[in-house]
Amino acid sequence: MLAESYLHTLNPYLVQLSDGGFGIRWYGLAYVAGFVIAWMLIKWLARTNRSLVAPAAVGDLMIYIIVGVLVGGRLGYALFYDQSLFLGLTRDEAGNVVAPWWSLLAINRGGMASHGGMIGALLAALIFMARRRLFPVMHGADLIAFVAPPGLFLGRLANFINGELWGHPVANQSNPPWWSVKYPEEVFTGTIDVEPLRQVVPGQEMFLANVVEAVRQGEPTVVNVVVPQLTAYYPSQLFQAMAEGPILFLVLIAVWWVPRKAGVITGTFLLTYGVMRIITEIFRQPDEGVALIMGLSRGQALSAIMILVGLLVIVLSAGSKGPRIGGLGGPGPQPAAA
Repeated sequence: MLAESYLHTLNPYLVQLSDGGFGIRWYGLAYVAGFVIAWMLIKWLARTNRSLVAPAAVGDLMIYIIVGVLVGGRLGYALFYDQSLFLGLTRDEAGNVVAPWWSLLAINRGGMASHGGMIGALLAALIFMARRRLFPVMHGADLIAFVAPPGLFLGRLANFINGELWGHPVANQSNPPWWSVKYPEEVFTGTIDVEPLRQVVPGQEMFLANVVEAVRQGEPTVVNVVVPQLTAYYPSQLFQAMAEGPILFLVLIAVWWVPRKAGVITGTFLLTYGVMRIITEIFRQPDEGVALIMGLSRGQALSAIMILVGLLVIVLSAGSKGPRIGGLGGPGPQPAAA
């Protein structure tokens, strides 16, 4: 029997409260869960004397991190991928200007850059350390780098649930592997012949949307016509989830098993993430409308810069003066007062 691709019918909403797109999304829950896990890990590091940040100050640090991720992620997306957001107005499907009127603030419509979020979080941690007079300040960046992988993992899972950031088509379309993915939304590209369904699926203006919904609901007649025509894609979101989550986390644990100079973990994170991102982007389609740079996608180009910065940070940090901090295999220095 021929292997069949996974048909993506996941709902991006846990609870949808209105047809206008308002509700509780898995993507938002991924952010919340990522922040909670980060708080728990930093709290554990503080309580076990593996951090310069006192347990009582962890909550304040998390506020800095949350603001840094949200602001950095949105500004990074606008800067790296869609500069029109800086000047555009938010409009509905009818073209009317709606709140939030500035497009940059319309986070509910999507658009967060992982690279921007990382930059924002790292800067926020450095500001927190400097304001609290906790030195070396790079230890704050190390904390953020160490606790980031679980959130990155959940974010990529949310990308998959949303059915966004598709991978490249797999080579064997006649007999695609079971782990490949087909998206009903491919109907909107106009490459799927749905004319035989005109008498089956109602609606004129909403015909294609109704076809997609019928596929999602498993209507046999519609499924039999549409699904065989759909392209099988690499599940690039899941590849990136594994690379940026468990694999990256294991590397950081291995490096920080013994106390390190402040900044080494940050450099290791930048280096490892950059390498993983470049590799996994091979299986992912470039962002639509974003030009390649010397054959590299925007994500790969930014990751190449991360690798260089990571190497520089590791070299400078390893050779710097100051204590070795942390050490997951044993307690580090006593934390400073809040």
